[in-house]
Order: sequence, then structure tokens, then C-alpha cells
Amino acid sequence: MIQRVNLKVNGQDHQLDIPARRLLVDCLRYELGLTGTKEGCSVGICGACTVLIDGEMAASCITLAAAVDGAEITTIEGLAGEDGRLHPVQQAFIDHGGFQCGICTPGQVMAAKALLDQNPSPTEDEIRDWMMGNLCRCTGYYGILDSVVKAAEASETSRGANASNNAQ
Repeated sequence: MIQRVNLKVNGQDHQLDIPARRLLVDCLRYELGLTGTKEGCSVGICGACTVLIDGEMAASCITLAAAVDGAEITTIEGLAGEDGRLHPVQQAFIDHGGFQCGICTPGQVMAAKALLDQNPSPTEDEIRDWMMGNLCRCTGYYGILDSVVKAAEASETSRGANASNNAQ
């Protein structure tokens, strides 16, 4: 059965006719060409396929595209600014060695962004707890932890600078 879905992905509207059982990860990768989202385990455990759906983390490998008809979906490709400037979390992962082979990196970055959206100043323990659902088979957890800590610090600095500018 073919179903028409309306997806807003990274700010762009897409109207697609897809099989009713089409998974979101496949829709993103094959219909829309957004290959940054990776499929690791295919059962929603590893976190490689993490995207944001209406601002909430979701495993796209177990989410039917039809189930998110009308939702706002953000993938790794949607984090960078229109000018091409990387999101602070993306930049922190580059600057602080938060990736190795790269398979888990998009999901790690999306999870870190979701965390910092909810809790802009997490402790290291809070970061560890939050990121627990994103597995790294290269065992790069120290770099990932450091990257999230540095992204939070950069966000704090940015917020402080914006507050000072607004006060003037």
C-alpha cells in the first residue's frame, strides 16, 4: 500500500508517496538523499540513526515515516547554519576528537544537541547518562564526552556574550 506523507526535513517540505511500512531512516537516505543518518542495529538500540522529531530524539530505524507525517524532522545535515557554519556541537566533535570511524557520529551529535537543548549546562554524569543510548564500536567515549562538555561550555560562553550585548 502506498501512502502520501508530508515531511518537513531540515526546514524543507517534502511530499512523498511511499510504502506504508517505509522506515524513516530509509526514507531519509533513499528518497531524500540525506545519507548522514546511519543505520547500525536496525532495532533502535545503538543510536546511530538518531534524529530529532519535533525536537525530541528518535530512532529513525524503528520509526515509520507515515507515523511522523507533518512532523518537523532534523537530521545531522540540518544542524549547520545556512551560511555553512557548523553547529557548536558539530564543531566540538571535530575540535575535541568526538569521532573515530564516523558511523555513530551523526547519532552522537544529534543526541548531544537534544541534551543541550534540554539542559544547557549538564554535569559529566548527566552527559554520560544521556549519551548511554548511543553506542560507539570504536570505544571513543572519552572524546565524545569531552566534545559534549566543550559544546556546553561554548554555548554558555555564547549565551553570556549575548546577554551582555542585550544589556547594553
